[in-house]
Amino acid sequence: MVIIGVLFFIFGFVTWLNGPLITFVKLAFTLDDVNAFLIPMVFYLSYLFLSLPSSWVLRRTGMKKGMGAGLFVMAIGALVFGECATIRIYPGALAGLFIIGAGLSLLQTAANPYISILGPIDSAAQRIAVMGICNKVAGMLAPVAIGALVLSGIDTLDQRVKDAPTPEARELLLSAFAAKIHLPYLAMAVLLALLAVWVVRSPLPEISADSNAGDGSADDNAPPLTRIPHLWLGVLCLFLYVGVEVMAGDAIGTYGHGFDLPLDETKFFTSFTLAAMLAGYLGGLVLIPRVLSQERYLALSAALGVVLTIAAYATQGYASVACVAALGFANAMMWPAIFPLGIHGLGRHTEIGSALMVMGIAGGAVLPQLFVQLKQHFPFQAVFLALMAPAYLYILFFALHGHRVGRKAAVQAPSLA
Repeated sequence: MVIIGVLFFIFGFVTWLNGPLITFVKLAFTLDDVNAFLIPMVFYLSYLFLSLPSSWVLRRTGMKKGMGAGLFVMAIGALVFGECATIRIYPGALAGLFIIGAGLSLLQTAANPYISILGPIDSAAQRIAVMGICNKVAGMLAPVAIGALVLSGIDTLDQRVKDAPTPEARELLLSAFAAKIHLPYLAMAVLLALLAVWVVRSPLPEISADSNAGDGSADDNAPPLTRIPHLWLGVLCLFLYVGVEVMAGDAIGTYGHGFDLPLDETKFFTSFTLAAMLAGYLGGLVLIPRVLSQERYLALSAALGVVLTIAAYATQGYASVACVAALGFANAMMWPAIFPLGIHGLGRHTEIGSALMVMGIAGGAVLPQLFVQLKQHFPFQAVFLALMAPAYLYILFFALHGHRVGRKAAVQAPSLA
């Protein structure tokens, strides 16, 4: 649990850097919102393309070595991003983020089912909640760290760039600003490589996916994946969930900027969302499964998401931003509930089923890009409502009914001694 907790901390720190990175690239590469939002788009699309290959890798390496390989790939991506961002080659920086996402695809495809089937599936949400706390603490620290190391004084710098007397002076200012990203990403690459070695040499036990069979057996007669509808409904649910999570986390700075709030404030808004998520995880840890089932908690969270989305539309300025940040509380226990519900009872299909679920993370690429595209033509608050409310309503459907569609009567998976 401690080792997997460290990995989830890494997930959080790397993933939630995307929000402040949008602010960074807009200035460093002089981009508009649409091109700046290629940051989360490229990052999350890597899950779509590489999650299934990750499942094939894991079948050969096992989960433990697969996690180590994922960390090493992330280290390579951090090096590429740091170097290309420093010399202001935007396609190269995006390639680095894609490589980081590739490593995370492998890491997530191994770590999420690992923690889900480490004990009874009915309490998997509680275990993932512990991992989520590690993830979101890291996510809270990431914007603060990059804000202090890279984005400090960004409002002043933005004005100096606009007032630069010559194009050469302007380029010098932007190059000096971009160079500030190099050392943090170099340090990250070294740390990820060291963690890869540590995980491979750690006492982390291998766990067979057979323990996730619906009847506790190897489940050799399990139907093909095309005939397991609750998995596919879960993939769509995870797609929409990650989309709304990224909208509430990474896009909150752009949302706040729509009210003309200063950059020196909006760069920290992601941390507020993640603080709300941390509170939601703590609530889930206490309540699941003692007071509420993971399905019921998911339904309540989705309903709260609808209410907060409407409240964000109905208010202005800081009040509206506060409603968006509060969506972090509603989103917190969604992944811990959706993932085990989606892979429940898959048995020998667990690795591929997990990979399909992880592919759903591509929702983080689609919804934010739709937001920045549509807000050019319609009021940004209306666009936010139109994207978020239907997504939360589908998650509510999955919690109440979708996770049971086509599924045999659930038999609790055995706890592993």
